[in-house]
Amino acid sequence: MLMMCAGAVQAADLTGAQKTAIGRKIWQNECAGTVAGLTSWNAGEEFPSFGIGHFIWYPAGFLGKYEESWPEFAEFAKNRGEKMPAVGRAADSPWRTKSDFEKNVKGAEMTALRTWLASHVDLQTDFIIARSRAALPKILAAAPASERRRIEANYFKVASSSQGTYALIDYVNFKGEGVQIAERYKGQGWGLLQVLGGMKEVPTGAAAATEFAASAKRILSRRIANSPPERGEKRWEEGWHNRCSTYGRPL
Repeated sequence: MLMMCAGAVQAADLTGAQKTAIGRKIWQNECAGTVAGLTSWNAGEEFPSFGIGHFIWYPAGFLGKYEESWPEFAEFAKNRGEKMPAVGRAADSPWRTKSDFEKNVKGAEMTALRTWLASHVDLQTDFIIARSRAALPKILAAAPASERRRIEANYFKVASSSQGTYALIDYVNFKGEGVQIAERYKGQGWGLLQVLGGMKEVPTGAAAATEFAASAKRILSRRIANSPPERGEKRWEEGWHNRCSTYGRPL
């Protein structure tokens, strides 16, 4: 069953205009659409993030609970024949602390990386789309057997509209697939698996995209309630909910 699902998703090709619109939305969501935001280190995080999708890049020796995506993107770019600046091809982030990052944010290496990223938005969008399309077999394999049929049905209900396609692509980049045990608080995750599983019964189409947005808000609020108090995640709730609201709007 999983192989058939993967093929169905791969066949749902997007037009160039749709890809461009999705890439711009993700850039706006993650970086406010700015070039400066393409290299950042958010307050309260132990690692920097790069690109329109804020791809996580861990410093050497740091083992975080979130899936690291920058090395995967660097490999994707290499396989596409694109040569990014040498600093971006390192195995680990060269900047080990937020203060070190901020000291070098206007330096030659990071400036070159931002310039390259700003000129390769389509490549980053393709990577995010590929990552999203690979998610369905993973979440079905990780889901309880009794829930797989409903989760799969919800996926395709959401994918049937243009805004729903954007929602699925953006959410995997935003909060992951939800299959990693480490990416949970009190045993409860917040990825695509949990959002699809938390959807109420709705028809296919725009209504499914709207319910996906509502389920995402519920799941993210649950994450915040479960999070360690010292992380102060409540401060992110409004912004996260605003991002999820875009899923119910026309692309």
